[in-house]
Formats: sequence, structure tokens, C-alpha cells
Amino acid sequence: QDAIDRKEKRSETFKTAVHGLEMGTPALKTEELGRRAPQWVRDNLVTMCMRCKEPFNAIVRRRHHCRACGYVVCARCSDNKAELQYDGNRLNRVCQECYILLTGQVVLEDREGKHKGILEKGAAEVSGRSLLCSSLQLLDKNGKGGTRGWFVIPQDDPLVLYIYAAPQDVRAHTSIPLLGYQVRDLPQGDSRHLFQLVQSRQVYTFVADTEELKRRWMRAMARSAAGITHPEEGKDADS
Repeated sequence: QDAIDRKEKRSETFKTAVHGLEMGTPALKTEELGRRAPQWVRDNLVTMCMRCKEPFNAIVRRRHHCRACGYVVCARCSDNKAELQYDGNRLNRVCQECYILLTGQVVLEDREGKHKGILEKGAAEVSGRSLLCSSLQLLDKNGKGGTRGWFVIPQDDPLVLYIYAAPQDVRAHTSIPLLGYQVRDLPQGDSRHLFQLVQSRQVYTFVADTEELKRRWMRAMARSAAGITHPEEGKDADS
């Protein structure tokens, strides 16, 4: 029971869905787990297991859905089965966290007890408490191709930009310390809304979907680069 209580306190899984994320997948409350069918997280919103953080691939690490919470998980993290009331108490594939909550049985490995590294903060978790978050594209050095992802400046780490491949990934693939950078506006080219972070020879070029979003990111990054850590008055933290 103590293990279950600690799990419930630590877990963000079953709290209210994060406001501002563009996914429309509300989370179930803990007391509803197994009693109501969850809304599944869409496959295209994640690139890695939402439990162990390992990236998916088509051969050895395929996507599965937990039938209790709806999270996208790998086979290793969903090799337990539990009775679900909404499905006539039949056994269904569930993730380890749901298995503990539904059965009271402790699995061999407790990953949530470990300290989260700088890149191991989930996108949904930090986006819910962010100064700004949205989809952006980060161009390569040639300015031709690039990576589109989910970008977040968290309230509790406001001097760092976290970059996720997808808005519900549980681990960022990289981060950029913003302190000391200069934010540079670029002329609109090919209907793209461009701006840069510049420090010495290091240059990052971003593309926003709209001019308004570009201005919001430039303002937020400039504040972080100047060491300003509190939100702007009268401004929403969410994108």
C-alpha cells in the first residue's frame, strides 16, 4: 500500500491533461483507471516509449497501447496484464504503472524513483508549467533542411530551451542553454517566419508557423538570454 501511495503522489499520468498541448487526449483520474476506457494517445504524437523513454523502431521496439491509461509504450513496459472493469473484467495489456495501481503488486523495476536527468523531463509535464511551448522547426547549418519538433521553455528551468521530437515524448533529445545568446530577427523568406539565436560562432535558426508565434518566441528567448526568470505580467505562459 505504501508503494501504491508513493506511486500516486509521484505520477503525473492520471492528472488533468496539460492545457495548451495540441493533442486532445485527456488523462483519466486515478479512481477511473480500469473503470472507463481511456482515449488512446495517437501514435504520431510520440517517438519513444512513454515509460522507459527508449525510441521506437519498426523491428525490435514497436508501439503498443496501455489499455488502462492509453499511453503509447513498448512491449517491455507493457508485458503485464490486469483485469479492466470497462471490458467485463477481462485481462488486458497494461503498462507497469497501471499494473501497480490496479493490482497492488510491485514490479521488479521502479524507474520513477530515480532522479530525472536534465533531458528526462516529459514534454507534457514541462509544457503544463512553461513560459512558452509550441511546435517549431530548427534548420540545419545550410538553412535548407531541419528538424521539426516540440520546443519548451519551462517555468522551473527558464534559462534552457528543451527540444522534443513530439509533444508527448517523455524525454527531450537535446537542450540549449539560452543565457548569453542574442536573438536576431530575419527577413521573411519563402513565406517562412525566421529568427536566430546567436552567440559567438554558434548560430541556431528557427522557423515559426506564424509571424505572431515568431514574435512571442523572440521575446521569450530574449528574456531568458538576459537572465529574466519570471513570466511577463499579463502574458499567458502557454502557447
